[in-house]
Amino acid sequence: MLLNMTYSLLLGNLLISLLQPVFLVVVVVAFIVVLVQYRHVRMRIRQDADMMRSSYEMMNSALKVASNNVIIYDLRTSVIHQTSGKMLLAENVTVEEFKQHVHPDDLDTVVNSIRQLRLGQQQQSDFAYRWNFNGPGEEPQWAFLRNTSVAEHDEFSSEITSIVSVLVDETDLHQQQKEEEELSQKYKKIFEDSIIGLSFYTPDGWLIDANKVMRQICHFDSDEADAFFSSTNLFELFPFNEIFANRQPYEYWACSHSIIPERDMRVYLEIGVHPIYDKNGNLVYISIATRDVSAEREMYLQANHNDAEIQKVNESIQVYEQELRYMMETCGIQAWRITLERDVIEFYNGLSSVDIHFTLEQLRSIFVNQDDEFVQALVNPAEAISKPLSYMGQMHPVVSRKQTEPQWVQINSIPEYDEHGNLKGAFGIWRNINNLMKKQEELKRETERANDSGRMKSVFIANMTHEIRTPLNAIVGFSDVLPMLTSQEERQEMLRLIMDNCDMLMRLVNDIQAAASLDVKGGVQITPVKIDFSKFFDEISESMAHRVQAPGVEFIKENPYTTYVTTVDEAHIRQVCTNFVTNAVKYTQQGHIKLGYRKEWREENGGNREGLYIYCEDTGNGIPKESQSKVFDRFFKLNDYIQGTGLGLSICKAIADACHGFIGVDSEGENQGSTFWLWIPCEEIKI
Repeated sequence: MLLNMTYSLLLGNLLISLLQPVFLVVVVVAFIVVLVQYRHVRMRIRQDADMMRSSYEMMNSALKVASNNVIIYDLRTSVIHQTSGKMLLAENVTVEEFKQHVHPDDLDTVVNSIRQLRLGQQQQSDFAYRWNFNGPGEEPQWAFLRNTSVAEHDEFSSEITSIVSVLVDETDLHQQQKEEEELSQKYKKIFEDSIIGLSFYTPDGWLIDANKVMRQICHFDSDEADAFFSSTNLFELFPFNEIFANRQPYEYWACSHSIIPERDMRVYLEIGVHPIYDKNGNLVYISIATRDVSAEREMYLQANHNDAEIQKVNESIQVYEQELRYMMETCGIQAWRITLERDVIEFYNGLSSVDIHFTLEQLRSIFVNQDDEFVQALVNPAEAISKPLSYMGQMHPVVSRKQTEPQWVQINSIPEYDEHGNLKGAFGIWRNINNLMKKQEELKRETERANDSGRMKSVFIANMTHEIRTPLNAIVGFSDVLPMLTSQEERQEMLRLIMDNCDMLMRLVNDIQAAASLDVKGGVQITPVKIDFSKFFDEISESMAHRVQAPGVEFIKENPYTTYVTTVDEAHIRQVCTNFVTNAVKYTQQGHIKLGYRKEWREENGGNREGLYIYCEDTGNGIPKESQSKVFDRFFKLNDYIQGTGLGLSICKAIADACHGFIGVDSEGENQGSTFWLWIPCEEIKI
């Protein structure tokens, strides 16, 4: 046993001696392997760090180029940090400071969207809101931001630690969309508010759209659509089914009695068809323009009827005058009697009661016209009354004590004889026809006025037809030419001419409506409001400056006050200024047109009263002295060849009268220019 133990010990020592070099080699190899791996990992970490840094710099540069804002909301510190952009006023802000820059109407949207990210209800949230780039106390500068936010989690615990938001400034895009929408609405309004009916069809004859007037004429079901016209092809409707039998539309105009039983349409229409082609000559739309002339036809028929009625009235007036003259000769109000024996004339109250009497010598003095043949004959009363007579003249009011002025009277006389045939006096009737004479004069004036009114209506209808057709023809003509123009400058000029004629047409209609409103309502209805007239005048002047387009004419605005608060009817004042400037533009080819105002006091009822003096000065043709008192009359025009209704200045005068003001014109004569002015009472309100 001992031998075995010794043998084992020796064998163990031998193995240890042999294994020590091997173990040393293994340790050295392992160290070298670990060192190589460490360097390799370190190199990988450095490369990853360089790549991350490069990616961060590239992403940061891209965000800056794209003008984006990147902010990080640290949920642990409740601090919002800006990493890119200039959205925040400071690099780090609190949540409350952030909320102060969000528009109040959008704050709930922002808070709810961020809350959903914090609670893990969403991984990403897209929303928009308005942001104020200015600080507290400054005028807000609102921008429209598009926000994309994502939640960032902790690497180990999966807890949401922050919210990263990328914000894109869409203010310019929003403004562009708004401008495009406004432009679209503007042209839609022009189409919708046209005074003629307009509709558009596809090339194969199906309805696309119709404006308000067209919908009213055709009795549409609603403003959105109409079942009949939406399902009926244009080329199947009368008269288009006959004139466009081959379904090839062309320029067409006609006036006809249009009847569509399905829509209960029975109207007289002016119809115009205008095919619209693209630049390649392909038909893209068919436009239909209609105008309801039923009212004009009725006016024409009514005018003829009125002329016939006026003729009947004139004939009736003549008959009435004859009957009235007969009644004046045969019917008395007060009887009188002359007695030569007593040298007295007595006026009876009835036929027997004496009301007043005086001598025959005094009789002659009561007549106003002492040179009258009958009055001269009263020197010898017996000879004057020896024959039946009828006298009409003016007498002093000795018979009727209620009158103080000379009265027109009619005297009828019949001589009286006694049983022996001797002249003893005369008997007759005396009648005060003063009112009758006045009525007769008024009747003559009204007859002349009725005749003038009939003629004036006929002339007015003819003038209005011409005045309305002139811009309407220009609109239709320029619209026809417009699709054929390729130059943008030519198209813009053509559009400007169309808009100018539309504006001219609207002014004609407004003048006619204003004049009709004066007759219906019995005058202008004034509604004064408190305004800053200085700013209001600047707005008017800016609008009026566009009306002055002649190359040799300068528009001048004269606003003497930075602020002038008062109470006026701004709508009617705007109408007066517009009519003044429009009138000046028509008659001014060189020089200037100046629109201005100032405070001015005028004597009124024995005292000075404060008011507003508005004037329009021009260097145009001027107004002759003999015509200056007529320029404010209805339908008066200095030059019949210049377009206009002749109503504008008469409307201005009606406005001045309604405001208890004054209106006038100053001009030295022809080619000396003129100044139209308006003064209305109002007081400056001190603020």
